[in-house]
Amino acid sequence: MAVVGSLVILFAYAQWPAADPTAESANRILVVKHEHKLVLLRDGRILRTYRVSLARNPVGPKMHTGDHRTPEGLYVIDWRNPQSKFHLSLHISYPNANDIQRARTLHEDPGGDIMIHGLQNGLGWIGRFHRWMDWTDGCIAVTDPEMNQIWRAVPDGTPIEIRP
Repeated sequence: MAVVGSLVILFAYAQWPAADPTAESANRILVVKHEHKLVLLRDGRILRTYRVSLARNPVGPKMHTGDHRTPEGLYVIDWRNPQSKFHLSLHISYPNANDIQRARTLHEDPGGDIMIHGLQNGLGWIGRFHRWMDWTDGCIAVTDPEMNQIWRAVPDGTPIEIRP
């Protein structure tokens, strides 16, 4: 019984937000893939930094559908999905013109549907443990409480830069 109690406490702690939600809205997002970091910025000032999970094959830019890579480049948050299968999600405007041209050169579909999102519905209890491995199909994943903060702080139209 003590083991079950310890697990309950451990999972509750994993869900606990790291800090109070950001009061200011971001006007830029920076993702640094090799650091597994997403940064919300306002006029060059850091508002919040989050640890993220990326696609299963995180090194290099997304080339085409099914490559399990997270894109690299300049994009924008162009719409949001409150009915996401992954808690909440913000859509990244991938593919851009460069991504489309690169995929055409390879005779491939560039793919799409790249998001910043929370954990799969029903699995939010995993919390920060999701960071133990990269697991998405190209997206950028955070915990559900973190996604709530990002959702409130990031308006549609916010530029996002994804670096290697």
